[in-house]
This record gives sequence, C-alpha cells and structure tokens, in this order.
Amino acid sequence: MKRRVLPSLNALRTFEAVARHNSFTRAAEELNVTQSAASRLVHSLEDYLEVPLFTRRSRRIQLTDQGSYYSRLVSRSLDLLEAGTVELMSSKAGKGTLSVGMLPTFGTRWLLPRLPSFQALYPDVSVNVVSSDGELDFTRERIDIAIRFGHGQWSEALIDPLMGEEIQVVCSPALLEGRPPLTEPGQLGSYRLIDHSTRPDSWEYWFRSIGSTMPEVNWGPRLEHFFMITEAAKAGLGMALLPTFLIQEELAEGYLVSPFPERIAGPGAYYLVTPDTKAGLPRVTAFRQWVLDQLK
Repeated sequence: MKRRVLPSLNALRTFEAVARHNSFTRAAEELNVTQSAASRLVHSLEDYLEVPLFTRRSRRIQLTDQGSYYSRLVSRSLDLLEAGTVELMSSKAGKGTLSVGMLPTFGTRWLLPRLPSFQALYPDVSVNVVSSDGELDFTRERIDIAIRFGHGQWSEALIDPLMGEEIQVVCSPALLEGRPPLTEPGQLGSYRLIDHSTRPDSWEYWFRSIGSTMPEVNWGPRLEHFFMITEAAKAGLGMALLPTFLIQEELAEGYLVSPFPERIAGPGAYYLVTPDTKAGLPRVTAFRQWVLDQLK
C-alpha cells in the first residue's frame, strides 16, 4: 500500500495559525503552546517540505510565494476536516444542527413561513437561522449555508440563483392625504425619502431606470433592513423603495400604497450560497435541495 506523503497534522495546524496571524506569538497563544514550540514546528515543516515558507527579518515574518500558496491549501483542507468532524460529532442518533445565514427580512417573510415543511421532512435536524448580511465568511460566522443578495460572485462556493426582485415606491396612505396627486417622479422631492443603508444607491437606480432625473432629495431616516424600512413607511416617516414580494401583505391590507405604477427589476438577485467545504454534508445537501424545490 502506498504511503501518504504528508507532514504532521500538528505542524500543519501551527503553520496555518502562524500564516493567518502573521505572528508566532499570536499563533502560540491561540494554540496554547510556547512561541518557541510554534517556531520549532514550522521549522520542522519547512525541513520536511525542503521549501522556505516564511522570510524572517529581525522580529518580522512574511510568507514566501510558496508559503502563501501552501497556507491557502492547508487552510481549506483544515476547514474541510473541521466541517466533517463537527458533522460527525453532531450526528449522534441522527440529530444535528444546520446553521443558515439569512438576510433578516428575507428570512422573516420568505424562509420562516416555509420552514415547517423542511422540519417535517427532517425532524431530527435543528435549524439555526442566523442574521447575516455583511461580508460572507462561513468560518467566522459559523454557518453552513447562506441566502444572499448580489450578483452571484462568491468564491469557493456552489452558487444557486433563486430569484430576482421587483422594486417599487410605497408609502402610508396617510402620507398622501391632503396633498396634490403624484403624477411625476420629480414630485418626490417634496417628500422625505427613506434611505436603505446597505443599498445606498437604490433611489438613484430607480430614477435612472424609469428615465427620470433624481430631484434634490429631502432624506428621511436611514435604516439597515427592509423590515425596518417597511415599518417606517407604514408609520408615515417617508417614501420607501421596497421589493414587491416582501410587502404583499401590507399592500393587500392597505397599510402601504404605491403612488406610481412603475415596478422595476432590482440591481441584483437572491442566491443560495453553499461553501465547497460544506457542500457534501448530508444536512446541507438536504436543505439546498429543499430550498430549490420551493421555487418549482
């Protein structure tokens, strides 16, 4: 039987930590070893590979080109090994936890109402829904799969397009009472416009898409999530720009109205993002297929 050509796992763990922190001291603290022990392990790895992984000048270190390549390879491999280990440990008696990174409003309006059907199919899987809408980092956020808005550009992941969105201008009916009817987009300059902090160009995009010039804006509150913007609009705090599918209930019940008929395609789409390191895990595979089935 062919023997694997592999260095010690301890040396690899130490090298990965040193490369990530760019520091023997910080890596040693993380691994609960002495700095000299961490240094010896990295030296032993370099001796084994017969390749320098770091350049050392005074008290500073820097990855060599070979070291940079190897650190990425080792980091991905350890992520995969960790994911498999956690999966195996959490699968006792067929149970386990699936952590889903979710846009807050999308999760509330789209995912949660549908989630009982997943739980009926997989009753032993505990679903942990985590609010997640910043830079996508599966390791740091400790999530297994995510639904995000964007343009499908996430590296080292399996990307499934889910849906686009139509956006429209809405407000509380009370906001329009006693004022002249809105017939031109430019009239929005006399109203406060609620700003979406994570999509700061939304209003400019809307005016441009309907072939209109954006007027001088009287900004209202600046809010982070769609559910906040929805509530602010219902409260009469200003005009809001919202995806139609997220506010169907408010429109149907009259809490929000749309002063303009235009509904335009949003600047991105929703995607299901599965990291390569988690794509083969049974619970992740089951959830991914279930989400895709919801769109049929």
